Amino acid sequence: MKPERVAELYRRLAAANPNPRSELEYRSPFELLVAVVLSAQATDVSVNKATARLYRVANTPQKMLALGEERLRDHIKTIGLYRTKAKNLIALCRQLVDRHGGEVPRTRAELEALPGVGRKTASVVLNVAFGEPTIAVDTHIFRVAHRTGLSSGKTPEQVSAELERITPPDYRRHAHHWLILHGRYVCKARKPECWRCAIADLCRYRPKTAAPEVQAKAAQRSRAKAAATTS
Repeated sequence: MKPERVAELYRRLAAANPNPRSELEYRSPFELLVAVVLSAQATDVSVNKATARLYRVANTPQKMLALGEERLRDHIKTIGLYRTKAKNLIALCRQLVDRHGGEVPRTRAELEALPGVGRKTASVVLNVAFGEPTIAVDTHIFRVAHRTGLSSGKTPEQVSAELERITPPDYRRHAHHWLILHGRYVCKARKPECWRCAIADLCRYRPKTAAPEVQAKAAQRSRAKAAATTS
């Protein structure tokens, strides 16, 4: 996609949602970090339900360590891979207390050194908590990047690097959220809602999905044609 089309794509997404925000609920960098760790292979809705209860009793590394792994598992057992996540979170909290004074570090290297934290999680925390212009790539962003033509990278890391390179500076701060929300609610995996997409004419995805009423009329014509053929 040419630079002017990339800029126009982001301009339209920004116009539709000027102040995007994470759908994970948090009140501190630590709460955000925990929520992002828990969100792997889980929905934001399920994470928010679990953390709403968890943060009432353990919203700091010290309190989570005091809670202990077994009781932590009880709070997050509705989330996939909860046993592994509980183990990682306790180790993460211990490292935060021992090496960072109980604070979430602000560098990628230090974040990625934490148990259960990879590049994507670190990118989300850097972007959302600390305002860094990083673009974390999940399945939604990977799909949108490929369908639109923003990136042809074969891995999330490649797509992330390419998006960070081609995204105009004025849009890098919120690019992650614009793309993920577009993928979650418009450019869906099975049935993209192309008929209400603000960037449909900029996107290389084919074939475009017609509006429900157009699909219904087409199906009706097809049934009528089939009935006439068999009569």
